[in-house]
Amino acid sequence: CRFSQMLHPIFEEASNVIKEEYPDKNQVVFARVDCDQHSDIAQRYRISKYPTLKLFRNGMMMKREYRGQRSVTAIADYIRQQKSNPIREVQDLEEISSLDRSRRNIIGYFEQKDSDNYRTFERVANILHDDCVFLSAFGAISKAERFSGDNIIYKPPGENAPDMVYLGSLTNFDLIYAWTQDKCVPLVREITFENGEELTEEGLPFLILFHMKDDLESLEKFQQEVARQLIGEKGTINFLHADCDKFRHPLLHIQKTPADCPVIAIDSFRHMYVFSDFSDLSVPGKLKQFVLDLHSGKLHREFHHGPDPTDVAPGQPIQDLASSPPESSFQKLAPSEHRYTLLREKDEL
Repeated sequence: CRFSQMLHPIFEEASNVIKEEYPDKNQVVFARVDCDQHSDIAQRYRISKYPTLKLFRNGMMMKREYRGQRSVTAIADYIRQQKSNPIREVQDLEEISSLDRSRRNIIGYFEQKDSDNYRTFERVANILHDDCVFLSAFGAISKAERFSGDNIIYKPPGENAPDMVYLGSLTNFDLIYAWTQDKCVPLVREITFENGEELTEEGLPFLILFHMKDDLESLEKFQQEVARQLIGEKGTINFLHADCDKFRHPLLHIQKTPADCPVIAIDSFRHMYVFSDFSDLSVPGKLKQFVLDLHSGKLHREFHHGPDPTDVAPGQPIQDLASSPPESSFQKLAPSEHRYTLLREKDEL
């Protein structure tokens, strides 16, 4: 791969620059993998384009890969940024009352910074700082919030949204991480041209609500039904919503226009399938069955061969059965030297 060959000396020089600033090898490690020789590693981390730069923290691969400029300076600056403290220390509890309540805030109240409790909190913040704002308070400043010991609070978006308290062990990284991730990463996320590639790289099919930007009623209903019917499917499919105006091209793939919104569809990265009708969203179990039919292969089978003998097809038949269902649209967000991407289409519009 000539692009990998071009990056290699740049990557190596950047590693030397960082090694001088962080000589302790436990601070930063640069590594490279030959994916021809180690295809198992490439498969495990869903590497499909080269070269790819992935960031790992505490043994965990971060969702956001490095997409900055391929230069020594840019890569070194990226590492310096990653080494910066993701937690803002609060000097007065009055600062809490003026937080930006449009953001998701996680606040840790600790007796002292040099403690296992805070070190665990810091590890979690290092991983999730792109999804939440992390703050901390210590000693006398935090005393009023430590009536039962060190404490972690989540302040969700919204001026009147109630706080949530973490009730598990403060030294158990897995528990704190799971709780914090649940609070920081919404169940239903918005897909945009900026994060589409990143979401695609998570490797999970998409369940997408296409809606007009000011149609918050449909979004709220979709969010409620996903939480009610599909919470157990989290980790097997990504729940997303998209602006109909911005994503006209994927709508065209399923023979829809913004005038048809709201529309629910699944993109399996092979094909796209349309939910029968948005009004059916409130039918108990229907949305869940739509997702289960994806996992079982039923949606794909019925589009190619017609409804199963004893069933009515849950996906709206938007093409003749003799032809294939619409091709995936969002997989084209992944960059390629030989593929016309939605990102480029957006730039040309």
